[in-house]
Amino acid sequence: MRNGGNTNYWGLCEDTTNDRIVIAYDGASSNGISNVYNPDFSITNITSENYIGMSQGVVDVSVISQALGSAVVFESAAVGSNVASTFDSNSNKVVIVYQDRANSYYGTAIVGTVSGTSISFGSPVVFSSANRTQEIQITFDSNSNKVVVAYDDTADGNKGKAIVGTVSDTSISFGSAVVFNNGSTDMGTPNAITFDSNSNKVVIAFQDTADTNKGKAIVGTVSGTSISFGSEATFLNADYATHVSATFDSNSNKVVIVYKDGSNSTHGYAVVGTVSGTSISFGTPVVFEAAETNNPNVSFDTVNNKIVIAYADGTVGTAIVGTVSGESISFGSPVIFNSTETTSPRVRFDATAGKMVIAYGEGSSNVGTFKTGTVNGTSISFDSATVFESGATNGQNGLVYDSNAEKMVLSYYSGSNSGYGTSKVLQVGYTDITRGQVNADSSATVDIIGSLSTNQSGLTAAQQYFVQNDGTIGETADSPSVLAGTAISATELLVKT
Repeated sequence: MRNGGNTNYWGLCEDTTNDRIVIAYDGASSNGISNVYNPDFSITNITSENYIGMSQGVVDVSVISQALGSAVVFESAAVGSNVASTFDSNSNKVVIVYQDRANSYYGTAIVGTVSGTSISFGSPVVFSSANRTQEIQITFDSNSNKVVVAYDDTADGNKGKAIVGTVSDTSISFGSAVVFNNGSTDMGTPNAITFDSNSNKVVIAFQDTADTNKGKAIVGTVSGTSISFGSEATFLNADYATHVSATFDSNSNKVVIVYKDGSNSTHGYAVVGTVSGTSISFGTPVVFEAAETNNPNVSFDTVNNKIVIAYADGTVGTAIVGTVSGESISFGSPVIFNSTETTSPRVRFDATAGKMVIAYGEGSSNVGTFKTGTVNGTSISFDSATVFESGATNGQNGLVYDSNAEKMVLSYYSGSNSGYGTSKVLQVGYTDITRGQVNADSSATVDIIGSLSTNQSGLTAAQQYFVQNDGTIGETADSPSVLAGTAISATELLVKT
């Protein structure tokens, strides 16, 4: 700006692209002069730290009904006891891996494309020509945009191997297999594999039967169409770390491994791992079930920043919510989701619906069944069960969330159709609640402290609600703890006084 003197013929203009003000004026000697002004301002969302009341914006409630698509066969032959799947967010495709019993039990992969509540497939591609390729698992490396498959090569001394796959349209091609364990990675259940998006590394967890059945993990780095590994790290020095599963907690940037400890009365344990470079270190294992634990499977809830473990407590289907803090993990109380015989539960999170989906074999006939569950604090509640396969599903099902289609995909051994590899697309039911937005330069109305907010939805009368750090309200306190008010009906909240 000009210091001193007279200025005439002012002009102001806002540059909305760069958020600047341009000032033009008649300066000294009648010269045209302009200056750019950067206003000093900050944008603050309403969170638990600056809460003053409840918005009066119009509430739009949309109910999305649960829908299960028709069965689509991806392999016209019997598949093995475990089917696994992942979502390739680069190509927006689902990739399913399985054992093809009609083709010498070779390890096979196939690419699926979701459309609505249906799925179509390309042609199967063999990634391992070993008779009885076993313990197959898969993850997606979002850094390299590749899938990584881990498996047990029974034709080569049960060595643990990994192979990198590249999806192109409806097909997939593979590099060469790389050994990650020269001993034997036989757990009777699939190897565990997950992708750490903080370090951009793949982590494989397994039972090393060549080293007294210790529980071990190893870090892999994908480069091109290959993968290299660091050194093995042990998370259980005792015998028999079986039924291993793993997930990545993107809130704490930790890997969580769950397993059945055969050396300690087959109790269920969880351990937190931290990846650094090509190594992983572990905290102290924590018991989540002090009783016989079968087939624990784990997933991360990205909305509530919790992990959920689904397992059979003896034979009863059970789930438990865990919270990671540093290199440790704590748990709420276990919740039964199926009181009859439960086989091989698989749990995955649907980020659109904000719900966990657990697929499992129900009863002595191992009927394919699923339930959806909602995490609330350190607990989880479940909706009614739905049968997706009337026959036996014969082991672990492939369960994956397609974030492009916003659907879940169930892939499984179909006992009602000769054991053929089969998939169904699931639209998880949920209620979508949005509030009207305030236009720029407009005024917002707020129900302040002591008033009655009448534009709520789905509240429980007499229940206290707390402000969450994302501006929503919930039944449990966030940090810092800020009381929003007390519900007097499903749609009315008495704002705190």
